[in-house]
Amino acid sequence: MAARLAARNMGLRLVQVLLVAVAAGAPAAHAWREEGHYMVCKIAEVTEHELQSFLTIEASAAVTSLLPGWAGGELAATCSWADDERRRYPWSGALHFADTPGDCQFFYDRDCHNTKGEKDMCVVGGINNCTAALMNSSAPLVDPTISLMFLAHFVGDIHQPLYCGNTVDFGGNTIIVHWYNTTTTNLHRVWDLDIIEKAMKDFYNDDLSIMTQVIMQNITEAWSEEEREWEACSSRTKTCADK
Repeated sequence: MAARLAARNMGLRLVQVLLVAVAAGAPAAHAWREEGHYMVCKIAEVTEHELQSFLTIEASAAVTSLLPGWAGGELAATCSWADDERRRYPWSGALHFADTPGDCQFFYDRDCHNTKGEKDMCVVGGINNCTAALMNSSAPLVDPTISLMFLAHFVGDIHQPLYCGNTVDFGGNTIIVHWYNTTTTNLHRVWDLDIIEKAMKDFYNDDLSIMTQVIMQNITEAWSEEEREWEACSSRTKTCADK
């Protein structure tokens, strides 16, 4: 109960932190498979040699208290969990993306639904719902640890461009491309994995920790303002993830 009470004010804060982390990586890549999700969360939770602190002491303690034992006290270790457990939670599949009809605009009431037309079933809805669950200590049926792991994952997903793509091509999954004129793949996978692997190999000696540190150094000037924009969200009960 103490952990859940501590998490009450942590939900929106964590969304803000994660948004800053993914924005900082924008110039290099938006690849969000295991490596991308790990970097997003590692930047959000960094405590050693940090360039700036994103989580308050209270929020950091709340996050740590909610982590499963197998995470070893590391939020980043859990951030691919939502992909790994899709079969266990088949209803969560629609919560990873928010495709639109091709007009490059997102309207929650029109676009946030699954293939059955069920409302709130998109990544924006997932972020809103998981944040609300973390803020509501009186929701006995909601496991705050599950909410935290879903939330951390969804905020990464929403910043991969083709998770907010077109319904007609399933977010780029049906667009066949040739990666560096050799490998036949699809556009979604290029953004999801190939870009980040290529960047790691060519610029960071295949070292994920070095790439993470370089992205952290980009959280300056314009990127650092992202946090303030989210803190200024007009609603204190919703995440404003529509933006």
